[in-house]
Amino acid sequence: MNVFRILGDVSHLLAIIILLVKIVKSKSCAGISGKSQILFALVFTTRYLDLFTNFISVYNTVMKVIFLICAYVTVYMIYVKFRKTFDSENDSFRLEFLLVPVTGLSFLENHSFTPLEILWTFSIYLESVAILPQLFMISKTGEAETITTHYLFFLGLYRALYIANWIWRYHTENFYDQIAVVSGVVQTIFYCDFFYLYVTK
Repeated sequence: MNVFRILGDVSHLLAIIILLVKIVKSKSCAGISGKSQILFALVFTTRYLDLFTNFISVYNTVMKVIFLICAYVTVYMIYVKFRKTFDSENDSFRLEFLLVPVTGLSFLENHSFTPLEILWTFSIYLESVAILPQLFMISKTGEAETITTHYLFFLGLYRALYIANWIWRYHTENFYDQIAVVSGVVQTIFYCDFFYLYVTK
């Protein structure tokens, strides 16, 4: 654990809380991509299966459980509780364009060919592209609510802080995870265009 990792986790959690509070307060999920939220729920589900096999720390376990609960609550809000406010017409990104290549890549490029490791790798690759349906929706409608942009800002900040975390770990622990780093950099690149719009608008 280091300051970049902790700040990254806090930023990630803050992004999710901002989104949930926005949905609950406005009783609407307008402008939010349900498809991106499904992908994030899938990311957390496949990544945190080790909750049943490994105990790392109380912090680690609590954060994993919170992320899982928040992800599924968000999906429930969009597709069940406030489904009448969901803009399905503009949330039209084809998920198979992401899921098929990500699944194939996780079988081809992983640390070890075991079910848990393949699922963990799948979650890393999928997280790098999970925001694309949301960005596609914003580009299609040409607008985004302030709360949605704050959500995206803190998600992008989380990725940037995790890159700093990896640099720190490489210099202090000589630790380097190529799969996580490359996927994280790809994901951060997707946020760069959004960051520019966020700052200028």
